[in-house]
Amino acid sequence: MKRILVTGGLGFIGSHTVVELQKEGYEVIIVDNLLNTSMDVLENIRSITGIKPTYVNLDLRIKEAVTNFFDTNKIDGVIHFAAFKAVGESIHKPLDYYENNLGSLVYLLQEMVARNLDNFIFSSSCTVYGEADSLPINEKAPIKPALSPYGNTKQIGEEIIKDTCKAYDLNAISLRYFNPIGAHESIKIGELPLGVPQNLIPFIMQTAAGIRKELAVFGDDYPTTDGTAIRDYIHVVDLAKAHIAALQRLFDKKNPSKFEFFNIGTGKGSSVLEVINVFEKVSGLSLNYKIVARREGDVTAAYTDTTMANKALNWKAERSLEEALDAAWKWQQAQQK
Repeated sequence: MKRILVTGGLGFIGSHTVVELQKEGYEVIIVDNLLNTSMDVLENIRSITGIKPTYVNLDLRIKEAVTNFFDTNKIDGVIHFAAFKAVGESIHKPLDYYENNLGSLVYLLQEMVARNLDNFIFSSSCTVYGEADSLPINEKAPIKPALSPYGNTKQIGEEIIKDTCKAYDLNAISLRYFNPIGAHESIKIGELPLGVPQNLIPFIMQTAAGIRKELAVFGDDYPTTDGTAIRDYIHVVDLAKAHIAALQRLFDKKNPSKFEFFNIGTGKGSSVLEVINVFEKVSGLSLNYKIVARREGDVTAAYTDTTMANKALNWKAERSLEEALDAAWKWQQAQQK
C-alpha cells in the first residue's frame, strides 16, 4: 500500500482528496497546522471512509520540523495543498503569502530530493494565466504577470518545481485549478472558511443563512453578457478525483516529461449573477446582494479548455453547477444545525 503525504489535508480540497485517496486504497498521512480548518474534519473523514488517516500537526514554514517529519515517516508521494489562498488578502499581506506559500514548498522539495523521493502533485491555480488573451484557456496560453501576490506564488512555485525536476530525479504534476465549490455528498466535509469568506460561494451560503447581511458583487461593468465576472466552477469531488488520476499517472510512469501541468475545470464559464440565479433556483431563496466596485486583482473571465486533462489523465468533471451549489447549501445548513 503506497503512503501519500497530503499537506493541508484537513482543508477544503485536501479533505476531499484524502477521502478519494482512501477509497482507492492509498494510505494517507495528513500534515496541517489548523490555521484555516479544525480537527473535526479528521473525524468526519473517518466517518465517510471508515479509516482515520494519520495526522501530524506541523507548520511547514519551520524547516527543522519538516526535516524531522521526513526523518520519521516513509512517503511514496506528496500532494501539496498547504498554502494561503485568498487573492484579496494577498494584496494586503504579500510577505505572509511569499513566506508561507514558497518557503513551505522549498522545504518540502529539499527533503524529497535529499531522500531520493519521487511523485509530487502541486496545487496550482488558473491565476497563473492572469487576464488571458483568449478563451477558453488551454495549457499553451502564456503566463502573464500575476495580478496578485497569491497568483505570483503559484507562478513562482511552478518555476521552483520545474527547476527542481530538471536538476534532480523528481517527477511532478501541477494542477491549475479553476474555481472549486460544493461539498461531499455525505455533507460531512465541505468549505468552512474561518472569518469572513474570501470566495464567492461560501459568501453566498453565509448570506443565505443570515450570517452575512448581504453579498457584495464586485463590479457589473465587465465586458461580459451581464457585466459580472465569469469563472469556471468545478465540484470539489471532481477536482479531488483529478489528483488521484495525476498521482496514478506518475506511479504508472506515463508522464513523458518530468514536469507536467494541466488545467482542471469544467470547460464552462458562469458569471456571478448566473451563479446567484442558479443558487436561488436550487435553494428556493431570494439572495440579498449589492453591486459594489471591482475588486483589485480580479480578471474579467477565466474558464478552461479541458482537452489535455481529459486525455492525459483519463479524467473529466462530471458534476453540474446545480449539484455543486445544492451540496454547498446543504453543507451550510448542516453547519447551522
